[in-house]
Amino acid sequence: MPKVTEEHRLARRQQIVAAARLCVVEQGFHKTTMADVIRESGMSAGAVYGYFKSKEEIVAAIAEEALSTVDELFEKILATEEPLTPLAALEAALNHIVAVAERPGGDVTRVAIQAWAEALRNPAIKATAQGKYIQVRAHFEAVARRAQADGTVDASVDPHYIAQVLFGFLPGFILQRLLIGDVSPDTYTAGLRALLQP
Repeated sequence: MPKVTEEHRLARRQQIVAAARLCVVEQGFHKTTMADVIRESGMSAGAVYGYFKSKEEIVAAIAEEALSTVDELFEKILATEEPLTPLAALEAALNHIVAVAERPGGDVTRVAIQAWAEALRNPAIKATAQGKYIQVRAHFEAVARRAQADGTVDASVDPHYIAQVLFGFLPGFILQRLLIGDVSPDTYTAGLRALLQP
C-alpha cells in the first residue's frame, strides 16, 4: 500500500474544512452536523473523523484558515518606512477582512459571527476564538508601539489600550457589513477619521 504524502493529507484536510465552511454559511452553526460535513466533503465518515473528532475542531480549523494571512498582513504593515498611523493599519485590516470574505467557498465572516455567539456557551469554541483574537490584538499592539515610536500616537498611553480599541472596531464593521450591507473599509475609516479630528 503506497504511503499517503503530506501534500495529500493537507489537501484532504482542506477539502473537509471547505465543506464545513459551506455548510455553516448555508445552514448555520447549530444546524450543521458532522453528517452534513461528511456528505458535503464527499469523503467517508472514517476519513473525516480521521482528521477532525468534532465540529468544534473543524470550526477551529476554519478560524485558522481565515486568520492564516493576518500575520503576513501585519508584517507588511509594520515593514513600511513611512510613519505609521493606527488608522492606516485598521483600514488595511478591514480591506483584508473583505478580501477574505469574498473568496470563493462562502463568506467566512458569517462563520465568525456564529462562532462568537457559540463561544458564550461552548468553552472549546471560546478557547479557540480567544487565542486567535488575542493574536490579532497583539498585532494591533505592535502597530501602536510603532506609531508611538514614529510620533503619530501619544507615547504616554499604554499601547495595549490602543490595541483594545483598534480590535474593537473589527466586530462592528463585520456586523454592519453582514446585517446592513452599506459599510465599506473606506466609509468606516472616513467616519472614524472625522471623529478623530481635533
